[in-house]
Order: sequence, then structure tokens, then C-alpha cells
Amino acid sequence: MRLRFEGPIWYWRGPAPYHFVTVPPAEAAAIAEVAPVVTYGWGMIPAAVTVGATRVTTSLWPKDGAYVVPIKKVLQDAEHLDVDDIVTLELEIDA
Repeated sequence: MRLRFEGPIWYWRGPAPYHFVTVPPAEAAAIAEVAPVVTYGWGMIPAAVTVGATRVTTSLWPKDGAYVVPIKKVLQDAEHLDVDDIVTLELEIDA
């Protein structure tokens, strides 16, 4: 499955800080359809994320009935990303 969407980067402080982009509702619904066969536990879904020219592997996190995409530090640095930047993500999930 390959999805393309855009959204703002937001910051979650938590015990370990993370940056995320929330998956929009239509794309989250498509992911939810394949989730039972691709999750490896706790609802986590392995995926590859591309922003600009940079591709990383990660796992989508379930949150509030949808999913969020972690924006790893290597991706932030390579693409010069920061909180509130609007980014276009290409998301690949092996389904």
C-alpha cells in the first residue's frame, strides 16, 4: 500500500520527545483495513516514509482512533524540518 498526504509536524513532549505528522482520516481508514495483517503488536504498523529525497523506516503509532507518523531525527536533519512545517509524506506499508 502506498499513500501520499501532507500535514503539519507536531511535537509530543512525553517521557521521550517525538515529532509526528497525523495521518488524515481517509488514509487512516485505509490503513485500518490492513492493520490486522501488518501490525506487530500494540497496533504498531511498520512502514517506510519518504519526505523530499529522504526515506526512512519507522512504525506508525495508533492514536485517538487514527495513526501518527514519527518524524525521525535523521529525517528532520536531512530535510531541514521543524515543528509546524507542512510536509508531504509518501508512506509505504507492505500489505
